[in-house]
Order: sequence, then structure tokens, then C-alpha cells
Amino acid sequence: MPLTAVLLEESVPMYAALLAVAVVGLLATLLGRYSSSGRIREMREQNIRLQTRLDEEQRQTVEKIELLNQSREELRQQFRMLATDVLNEKSRRLSDHNQATISQILQPLQEKISGFEKRVEEAYNREARERFALEKEIRQLHQLNTQISEDAVNLTRALRGEQKTQGVWGEFILSSVLQASGLVEGREYQIQQSFHDTSEDTGSRLRSQPDVVVQLPDNRQIIIDAKVSLTAYERFCSADDDPARDLALKQHVQSVRTHVRQLSDKRYQNLPGVVSLDFVLLFMPVEPAFSLALQQDHELFNHAFDRNIVLVSPSTLLATLRTIQNIWRYEYQSRNAQEIARQAGALYDKFVGFVEDIDDLGRKLDASQRSYEGVINKLQTGKGNLIGRTEKLKKLGARASKKLNEDRLAQDNDDE
Repeated sequence: MPLTAVLLEESVPMYAALLAVAVVGLLATLLGRYSSSGRIREMREQNIRLQTRLDEEQRQTVEKIELLNQSREELRQQFRMLATDVLNEKSRRLSDHNQATISQILQPLQEKISGFEKRVEEAYNREARERFALEKEIRQLHQLNTQISEDAVNLTRALRGEQKTQGVWGEFILSSVLQASGLVEGREYQIQQSFHDTSEDTGSRLRSQPDVVVQLPDNRQIIIDAKVSLTAYERFCSADDDPARDLALKQHVQSVRTHVRQLSDKRYQNLPGVVSLDFVLLFMPVEPAFSLALQQDHELFNHAFDRNIVLVSPSTLLATLRTIQNIWRYEYQSRNAQEIARQAGALYDKFVGFVEDIDDLGRKLDASQRSYEGVINKLQTGKGNLIGRTEKLKKLGARASKKLNEDRLAQDNDDE
């Protein structure tokens, strides 16, 4: 309640009492001075006038008191509405601030979740495309093998008797099979890679250069070397009688055995720096020549395998390389899955930390709210609050150059 209103409310009864005492004293004085009936009548009239004036003053005083009470109630309602508006505004600002803070925290998490979802979707789509493409590639495999065999037969006459030319042509066919396998040169295989070794007999330094080194997961390799046996095979195909054909066939098988022995002596599987399988692939680029040799000599394959050599043709080599390519594909997918799992774990750890921060923020906000309410209670509510005490000091004469906010004073008066 404003100080002026309080002083008015306290001074009105006092004023009325003093006025009544003054009237009574005046009447006594007048009665003492005059005793005649005329004077008495005059004083009675004067008394009536004074009584009328006193009644009017009392009526006006009552009206003023009612007006003051009404004004105080209106002020109290206005202060209460103002306090509610202030509290609502502070709550709105606090809510906006919290919303902005949470948005800043959630934004990086949302970006990581979006990136994680994108990578998972890309991995799934890539695997689906590769799965559908595999069927098409298998259909092309038969066509490619047929074409290679036909080309090889057509070239036998042109390559007859030229061993160097036959070797170059064999390497060309091997390169074509590698390209058709889906493997990438320089990543899954290397051509004409040089290795250095020491001779066990002489101790001299030797240089080895296999045709192809195919990489496997876990840092392992398979070595492929192309060997062409066309001279005897061409004589077999062009022979006019059985004796000539039988002789050419024996020479063809012997040529293959010679290639097996020569390749076995090179011991490519034991080269320094190579973690190879225990065998080397001997590639025969002419499919019919390969099949004819195995049909004539049933022990030829085992003979080669005992010397750590595996005989392969374009079809069997392509199937082997396709298998290796699929192994690499699953290896890359596994690496991607491991990376996704690692990032998912890191994302989960980040999310757990975020939830813990949110919980900690909630606890701190609750504690801050309780502390704020406690301070407000001590400041302006309850008997003996700080605002009430300081205002009493000011009323008692304490000098001050500043004044408390009217809202605080109104709240203090409401709680008294």
C-alpha cells in the first residue's frame, strides 16, 4: 500500500476526535460566559450548526475512507496482474532460451544420424546392384569362354613355330581374362612384378618376374604364369592319319609336362615378400588344347599338383578369379560394415553423453528454480522479510538516494 494512503487512513479518525473535543470545549466556554436565555438559544443554534458541520465532516471522512479502500483494492489487483505478466514473460524467455540451447545440442546429433542413415542406404543399394549384376556377368562368362576358345583355335596356325610370339599371345589372353574377372589392376593384381631371390646353389642374386600376382585378403597372394603349347597341338589338329595324330598328341602332352617342370623349378610360391598359397597357377590359354592334354594323360593334373602347380584354362581361371573378386567384394563390405559399426558405436556413445547432459541440465534448472524461490521468499514474503525491514529503516529516518521498485513494495504489502 502507498505511504500516503496509509497516513490518510490513520489521520482521519484522529482528526474527527480532535474536532469533537474542540466543539465540546467551545460549548462549555460559551455556557460559562452566558447565562441568559437569549444567549442559550443562540448557543443552541450555533451548536446545531456545529453539529451539522460535524456530521458533514464525518460523512465526507467515511466517503474518503471508502474511496481509499477501493483504491487500495484496485492497486492490489493491478500489482497482482503485473506480477503475473512479469512471471509469464520470464517463463517465456527461459523457455525460448532452453529451446535454443537444446536445438544447438541436437543439431550435431541429427547431422550424424542423417549421415549414418545415408551410409547404410548407400551400402545396401551398392550390394543390391552388385547382386543383380552378378547374374548378368555369369551369363556373359559362357559367351566369353566360347569366344576365347574360338579365337585361340584361329590363331594356332598363325602362331605355329614362333615360341616368343606364342608367349606374348598367352600373356594377352591372360590379361583379357583378368579384365573380365572384375579385378582391378594395381589393386587386386599386378602384372610383371619383379622379385629378387638368392640362388641356393651358387648364392648369386636372382630376379624373378611372374606374369601375374593376384592379391587376396589378409595379405596373401596367388601367382599365375602363362604357358603356351601350340606347336604339337597344331600338328595334331592338321594330321591326316592316326599314327601322325597319336605322335603329335604324345608330343603335346610332353610339352605340357615340360612347362610344369620348368615352372615348378622357379619356385614362385617361395619368393621373398610373397605370402603365397602352396601352389602356382599354370595358365593354358587354349581351352581345347588344355582339355585334350588332360584327356590323354589322366595323371597330368596330379603330376602338376605334386609339384605345386595347378593347371587352369580360360574358363577355370575366370571362375577362380570371379570367386576371388567376390571374396574381395565381401571383404570391402565387411570393412564398410566394421566402419559403420564403429561409427554407430561412437554415435551411441555421443547420444548417451547427450542424454546425460540433458539430465544434468534438468537437475541444474530445478536446483536454480528452488534457489530462486528461496531467495524470493527471504526477500519479500513472510514475516520479517528483507524488503519490509529495510523499508521500516527508511521510515525511521534512514537516508537513501535510491528507492525500491514499486512492484516489490506492493508484493511485500500483500504478504504482510
